[in-house]
Amino acid sequence: MVQCLLFNRAGQFGFVYRYKKGFDYQQKCGLVNVKLKWAKDRALDGVVAGERDVRAACILVSMISSTRQCRLPIYHLSRRRGQLGLPHDLKLSTFVRRYPSVFHESYVFDSGGTRVPCFGLAPEALELHGEELNVFEENRMDIVNRLRKLLMLTREWTLPLQTIDQLKWDLGMPYDYHASLIPYHPELFSLVNLPDDRVGLKLLSWDDELAVSELEKNAALQQNVEDMKDGCLAFPIGFTRGFGLKRKCMEWLKEWQRLPYTSPYTDASHLDPRTDVSEKRIVGVFHELLHLTVQKKTERKNVSNLRMPLALPQKFTKVFERHPGIFYLSKKNDTQTVVLREAYDRQKLLQRHPLVEIRERFASMLRKGLLDRSRGLYKTSEDSDLEHQRLNDVYDDEMSDNQCISEEESYCDLLSKYDSDEPIHDSC
Repeated sequence: MVQCLLFNRAGQFGFVYRYKKGFDYQQKCGLVNVKLKWAKDRALDGVVAGERDVRAACILVSMISSTRQCRLPIYHLSRRRGQLGLPHDLKLSTFVRRYPSVFHESYVFDSGGTRVPCFGLAPEALELHGEELNVFEENRMDIVNRLRKLLMLTREWTLPLQTIDQLKWDLGMPYDYHASLIPYHPELFSLVNLPDDRVGLKLLSWDDELAVSELEKNAALQQNVEDMKDGCLAFPIGFTRGFGLKRKCMEWLKEWQRLPYTSPYTDASHLDPRTDVSEKRIVGVFHELLHLTVQKKTERKNVSNLRMPLALPQKFTKVFERHPGIFYLSKKNDTQTVVLREAYDRQKLLQRHPLVEIRERFASMLRKGLLDRSRGLYKTSEDSDLEHQRLNDVYDDEMSDNQCISEEESYCDLLSKYDSDEPIHDSC
């Protein structure tokens, strides 16, 4: 029924109708100068609050578990610090030591005889990471389709790997997706050199069945045939409790909701960026993008460099402030995180991806370790000479690994030019 409605809409009304409707509106509907106030939402702030540490810990677990001995010296981890999103003034070793329930500390000696911290994984963390890998495998095609839809949103079906890296956690992709996912789908993806000398990922084929937005799917499920016929789909709206709208703002919002909806998967080059119709298209793009994420949220900085690939006008992220009934902009963790309001009932995520449960269990493990550590249940002790010798062997293996090309780099020569999207900080 859903597919019938969707493809009937596409066949009967199609692009020509939406083009004409949008063109007619844009000639008489300029961008209305309305600014809605930001109001704190404690429930959604709570959703964001613990995310940073869980994300950093899960990335570190993925890094460490990928080695033969399941442990790495601190300097190895520091090389990828930029991907963790931790505060610059927080030493990486300090962060790792907060969570002894996940990370076990030991030592190796460098060539000068200096003792260097080395971190492995607790058995419980290894077991949970194994479950995470199973979830990735069981949901492989779901992950692939999320990535395909992300690339279909772009003008040339292409994004730099750095941009995808910034979004991979939110999209529910494996840490090493360019080695564990992309090579297994050569019919869909290709690595390309971009004009700015970066490496990009290009989608090789378009899929009409995927080119249907979440808003269009919901309209079909609710059988809003009239709205679909008119092309004037409205976004779900919700505000923080106690949020008051002035009459002028309410009237503008009602009129704005009646404007034509332009699918984020169609060409919108005909729209004048100075109009509310164009703004509604931008809102639709990010509404769809957030629906592609497993927890319906992402940091604002993760989308700030999408202007050119998504063919968006200058200052496009202002839609987050202008539409607080659709997006909530949390200021927790010293950053700004965009949350899709309709996806949550207070702190409850309404559509739960299997990966969400894994992340919640990691979060519980982190909390327990932090609490037990504060109670003094984890004691630091000096290692014996035998332990030193055993770890020296580990260190020798790691030094040997440095002489080799990693599995990730050997996948394609293009990846040898590809570094982390964030600046690397060598401090521990």
